[in-house]
Amino acid sequence: MVASAATAAFFPVATATKASIVPGGGSDNLDTRGINLSKPASSSSGGLKVKANAQATPKINGTSISYPPSSERLKNSDETTIAPARTFINQLPDWSVLLTAITAMFLAAEKQWTLLDWKPRRSDMLVDPFGLGKIVQDGLVFQQNFSIRSYEIGVDGTTSIESFMNHLQETALNHAKTVGLLGDGFGSTEAMSQRNLIWVVAKMQILVNRYPTWGDTVQVDTWVAANGKNGMRRDWLVRDGNTGETLARASSLWVMMNTSTRRLSKIPDDVRVQIEPYFMDCAPIVDEDGRKLPKLNETTADYVQNGLTPRWNDLDLNQHVNNVKYIGWILESSVSMLENHELAGITLEYRKECRKDNVLESLTAASKDAKGWPECVHLLRLDSGAEVVRGRTMWRPKRINNFGSVGKIPTEGV
Repeated sequence: MVASAATAAFFPVATATKASIVPGGGSDNLDTRGINLSKPASSSSGGLKVKANAQATPKINGTSISYPPSSERLKNSDETTIAPARTFINQLPDWSVLLTAITAMFLAAEKQWTLLDWKPRRSDMLVDPFGLGKIVQDGLVFQQNFSIRSYEIGVDGTTSIESFMNHLQETALNHAKTVGLLGDGFGSTEAMSQRNLIWVVAKMQILVNRYPTWGDTVQVDTWVAANGKNGMRRDWLVRDGNTGETLARASSLWVMMNTSTRRLSKIPDDVRVQIEPYFMDCAPIVDEDGRKLPKLNETTADYVQNGLTPRWNDLDLNQHVNNVKYIGWILESSVSMLENHELAGITLEYRKECRKDNVLESLTAASKDAKGWPECVHLLRLDSGAEVVRGRTMWRPKRINNFGSVGKIPTEGV
């Protein structure tokens, strides 16, 4: 169909008329306006043959007329060139231009077909090539695939905990956007934006089984649940997109903050009406680490990193430092762990927001767990002494599979 349309566009069917050869004019006087292209004759060479029929001298109102002889069609005496003769050959279109246009049309049509009829050519290719995500399980779970990029890979050849955190944050926002709850704020509903309210994370727990590498596909599922009267819990399950192996599990607690007063706020009734239909009645995917995080100082800390300052790109739309950035600052004072160990789990308690002009220091105290593996407690604080984040990290020797394929998407009532 595309070929027919392209052909018709450049080769319209002409009506059957006759071409005249005027005596005295020779072959130079062939009028190509009457050439019949509707039925080209076939030949072994595939060339185009034209049939021209001679007729009598044309007449107008009974008076015979004829074209002037070629000798009279010279230009003025001061010119030496002769007007080009009107022949069949020099009246043909530029075939190279037509062929180029037809080729471009075919290539454009083929590209559109490829996008519309896209299918994975291999079983290990990304199922969701554009990372748009989709709603599953009765509209309560949002699912999105990510392909691990080369810039997400570190010196060990695997992705980092920060990349995991970015995937979690992206799916959370896409979930709210897909179900129509994303207003003007960063993760806020329309009713929240009208009241200058935003969501801020209060606690985050992540357990990592295995870190993917470049080219791997990870599937992230996320859902939300109520947490008390004025909080929300969001969970994530990260799996290998090809094998279904559980790579990581995460659970977080969120509260509302007023952007004008920078104070925590209760959930207004109109906001609650908007978000409660999307809450699942299920247990957290990660058991809460109820151990109290100790307060550190220069005396109790083993490692101290001073002079940490946020850059402009570390800020999000809510004008405070993105929570993913805190992990990098915490690990700044844990460099000795990174050479022989990998991060198996992390717990973070967010106590105060960090703004653009703040200066921080990172403190770490190291110990060992029951297996003899390293375990650290952390503190990020402003130079004024105010605490920003408390945390705990669990480590294991590199390339150890700690908890297999534990974890699944919950169902209502579990």
